[in-house]
Amino acid sequence: MKNRFNGLKKAVLWVLSAALCGVLLWFAGGKSADLLSFAAFQSARLNLPWHTVEAKVAAAAPKEAESGNKSVSQSDKDNSAAQKEEASVRTGLAETPEDIKTLAQNAKKASKNEKKDGSISDWTYTNEGVTDSFGAVRVKNTNKTKIDIEKLLSQKADLFVDKKKPCVLIFHTHTTETFQLFERSWYPTGNITRSEQSDRNMVRIGKAICEELEKNGFRTVHDTEIHDRSYSGAYDRSRAAAVGYLKKDTSIQVVLDIHRDAIQRTDGTKIRPVAEIGGKRAAQVMIISGCQEEGNGIENFPDWQQNLVFALQLQKEMEESFPGLTRPLYFCPRDYNMNLTHCSLLLEVGSDSNTLEEAEYSGRLIGASLSRLLNNYTEEETKGG
Repeated sequence: MKNRFNGLKKAVLWVLSAALCGVLLWFAGGKSADLLSFAAFQSARLNLPWHTVEAKVAAAAPKEAESGNKSVSQSDKDNSAAQKEEASVRTGLAETPEDIKTLAQNAKKASKNEKKDGSISDWTYTNEGVTDSFGAVRVKNTNKTKIDIEKLLSQKADLFVDKKKPCVLIFHTHTTETFQLFERSWYPTGNITRSEQSDRNMVRIGKAICEELEKNGFRTVHDTEIHDRSYSGAYDRSRAAAVGYLKKDTSIQVVLDIHRDAIQRTDGTKIRPVAEIGGKRAAQVMIISGCQEEGNGIENFPDWQQNLVFALQLQKEMEESFPGLTRPLYFCPRDYNMNLTHCSLLLEVGSDSNTLEEAEYSGRLIGASLSRLLNNYTEEETKGG
């Protein structure tokens, strides 16, 4: 009699559980797959040990349940960013170009007799040196001038994009900066970090940015001239080239000087700033925006706040699209030719310890993020607003 009662109780519980899940599924719409999995585990609860069922139910439940300190709005943002990451993989952003694979293979073969000079250590920058933050935007402010990120983000950049005309100029003051051709945990004696070969220096990263922008309908100009055969005067030479392009194509408003960093500890260990984006390693990117203020020696950059607005918007777009891609934005007492237009910035893509593959991937992610940002400033968007 007791067994029959227990059996009847299980049956009733099963029916009630299934009915409840059915109602949830009817209301759920887009989350039916998650709820269906959850319903299956709820039914299984009648016949599986408690600890086993609880583990499986936790795995099937929505991600919001994993952390009690996440708000629904933040979870929605995370899900949106994850969807964008998945989209980047589907559209080929994460695919490694064949020539980069070949360069890596050949370099690895040629490295058999190289001797270790020092170590390379991976590092993902998050809040190091951060003085100000708002949402996904983190800033390292080394100026006396205080900033309000939320207020600046609420402003429009001084930008209007006509997709029929060139709107972005990419150039490289330190054109010959290069990367490691294959990944390893050490660098060799006589480590070479310069090359005039455009398939492996900063021109290759600029090319990746331009190709992604062009794919999204934005016309670009790419200056591939070498400006740093002599380090002295490199910024003067790159500025002269950029001014020439701006005179020729007056529609250009976004001007990006693409570099790579070099980070080394006092013990000789080199730092490789990396982030995993869409299941693939990318070189972290640092956006630099300058400032003119009393006593800092900068006298030709009165509209620096316009550039900062654009820098913050780009940082926000990159982080929301590809979380972890950026290092904290460096807001510093420099101009670095950023007074060419109101949307001129300097970007550091990785360091000399990142691989060319990681840096080139980041170039495509920059191009994808910038495309999304520029879409807010097109004629179509302006009319729609």
